[in-house]
Amino acid sequence: MTARGGAMLASFYAGIMFGVFWVPIRALEQAGFEGPWPATLYVAAPVIFTLPIYWRYRADLSNGRGLLGGVLCGIALGLYAMAFLYTDVVRTVLLFYLMPIWGFLLGRIVLGEAVTGLRWMAIALGFAGIAVIFGAESGLPVPENIGDWMALASGMIWAVASILILTNPGVNAWVHCANFFVFATILTVCIALASGIPPPDVALLEPVIWWLLPVALLIALPVGFATVYGATILNPGVVGLLFMGEVAVAAISAAILTDEPFGLREGVGVMLVMAAGLLEPLREIMANDQVAA
Repeated sequence: MTARGGAMLASFYAGIMFGVFWVPIRALEQAGFEGPWPATLYVAAPVIFTLPIYWRYRADLSNGRGLLGGVLCGIALGLYAMAFLYTDVVRTVLLFYLMPIWGFLLGRIVLGEAVTGLRWMAIALGFAGIAVIFGAESGLPVPENIGDWMALASGMIWAVASILILTNPGVNAWVHCANFFVFATILTVCIALASGIPPPDVALLEPVIWWLLPVALLIALPVGFATVYGATILNPGVVGLLFMGEVAVAAISAAILTDEPFGLREGVGVMLVMAAGLLEPLREIMANDQVAA
């Protein structure tokens, strides 16, 4: 497999896994954590395991400009996680997933890569799929509240972060991964404190720590790495399209694990979203096959 193929697979995997991001957060809510604290705790748990990363790649920590991409990724994650608390799910997802547009435009400006008709088609398919899944019939929402602006800013910042990671290769992807969680934690803690909801009692951690830390090490940390690794190789717009698998998996997992409906409409939306994410990889596979022939 080529490096680009591996990066596409990593980004697609990251999107799929973010589709079940809500599961441990819901479990923390059921354990008694309130308001923004479940999301804050979930992004904070992997931070415990980042210290060896910083030590292993400590030479990279002197590259201030190179580190900025991972820092901004963390800020984008924090804003995205908090946006769900302050606005509707559909508005959060639709506004965040304008990100492929920002990514492709930045790729055009910074990298000189064309925004092809196929890429515009993929964006349209992705939006259509999201709208079908969530029953959004009024088109793209205009930001109206703080949650909307968080979601929109998150997608924009993520696109900028991706282009910075791509154009500054002097920092290992694991360092970006560590910054991804550290700065998401810093931001979400600040938002949680500003919300006025007091920090949870430490005693609440005892029943959940036995599963939270293994999930952080074995699932969240690898997903964080996959998230930033794709950005080290791919156009940020392509990364955004591959991330859209999150929406499809979230719809399916919610139907399986909760009472959320999943019928013909949701099935059509899932197929549209998955088609959007797969158009670019399929184009490259076909182009490589033609070269090989």
